[in-house]
Amino acid sequence: MKSILSYWQTWALLSALFAALTAIFGKVGIEKIAPDFATLIRVFVILAFVAVLVVTTGVAQPLQSISAKTYTFLALSGLATGASWLCYYRALKLGPASSVAPVDKLSVVMVAIIGVLLLGEHLNLRGWLGIGMITGGAMLVGWKT
Repeated sequence: MKSILSYWQTWALLSALFAALTAIFGKVGIEKIAPDFATLIRVFVILAFVAVLVVTTGVAQPLQSISAKTYTFLALSGLATGASWLCYYRALKLGPASSVAPVDKLSVVMVAIIGVLLLGEHLNLRGWLGIGMITGGAMLVGWKT
């Protein structure tokens, strides 16, 4: 029998939980600090956490064994992550977490569309309906009048 930790859905739900905590903790944490500096502190914490994780789990590999394509796309992903975090913390500084987080989750919609357009992924009618509902929900919750 498979462990619950062997399913991608478990990890995706845990990701959602930690993303929610990121918004709550971040909103409190940036009350009296510039959002860009707060992001820098966050990056150091993440770097230390992941470094300990990689060392303790033994998953490090020789850097020369990694392809140029992998380095390129990981670098682009890192730049996109940094830009996302900077924007996210600025949004949290200016607005309520209960509005910022749902709008930020429009990334789910963007991933679906980009996945279809660039990665050749496919969504059926139910998938597109879900994407539409996520869009509508994010707009209803995020854009308060």
